[in-house]
Amino acid sequence: MSELNNIVNKILENGKGILAADESTGTMTKRLDGVGVPSTPENRLLFRETLFCSSEMKNCIGGVILYDETIKQTSSKKNKIPELIESMGSCAGIKVDTGAKVLAGSPNEKITEGLDGLRDRLKEYYKLGAKFTKWRGVYNISKDFPSKLSIHSNAHALARYSALVQECNMVPIVEPEVLMDGDHSAKECFQKTSEVIKKCFEELILHKVDLKGVILKPNMILAGNKSKEKISNEEVAKLTLDCLKSSVPSEVPGIAFLSGGQSELEATENLNLINKLNKTGFIMSYSYGRALQQGALKFWSKNIKDIEGTQKVFNHRAKMNTLAAQGKWSKEIESQ
Repeated sequence: MSELNNIVNKILENGKGILAADESTGTMTKRLDGVGVPSTPENRLLFRETLFCSSEMKNCIGGVILYDETIKQTSSKKNKIPELIESMGSCAGIKVDTGAKVLAGSPNEKITEGLDGLRDRLKEYYKLGAKFTKWRGVYNISKDFPSKLSIHSNAHALARYSALVQECNMVPIVEPEVLMDGDHSAKECFQKTSEVIKKCFEELILHKVDLKGVILKPNMILAGNKSKEKISNEEVAKLTLDCLKSSVPSEVPGIAFLSGGQSELEATENLNLINKLNKTGFIMSYSYGRALQQGALKFWSKNIKDIEGTQKVFNHRAKMNTLAAQGKWSKEIESQ
């Protein structure tokens, strides 16, 4: 087994998932403003460090995606954040794209930027202790979108990024997110997501990326958030599995779903049903941001010194998702 494949397996073994704590300063400021906490570097670090030191990190979280600010910070115990994460039995990762910008030639769509100077930034992150990286492409669904231009351009960027990351001995997380914003049906989401993922892997193969050293971070197949159509959790699971079986090469070892606007409970329940029905060779786990942190953030905002209480909320959510990643979650366990 390659070293990259070993890293993937370490991150996703035994139902472990990924904590996406890579919110940009702007996004984190919105989250903190939303709960009435001033967004200072100290407060951003305090909340994140509270999560990173939680007891269930060792059992449930195999990887933590960081933002540039956080990977360079020092914890209250005076060790570097990647060292703190490693000491909790997890791998440190880093978001390396610089955000989605307007796509020239299709102004209603986005292209993710960040390839310029990436090789040098990757070397720096590797020295800081990163074992894996993340790059997110975004696609919106409507009658005309995503366009062929958007699908091709973002797949090409994801492939170039992945090749550079593996060159630097890290695992790339490939995140092509088909957004749930809109009134589209689940069937349309299925069709567009399939097209997007297939194109991504075409480009990854063209760029000689080792697929055994990649983690795919896709959206689940859902109807748009403004759609009149309501589909059951079982249908979400079946459609998601059908989409991935037909789009993802068998060499890919692991898939870690994004939560993409689902509530904490929905993200857990859907992941659980996917794993109950999973007959593929893929590990199916989670890479959640809000769906892991939101409850803990709300609790913490009431008293930012209540570390233990905040960790208790986070531990519960992490445990529920790790059970779901093994198809062992239930509503009864959730409410215990």
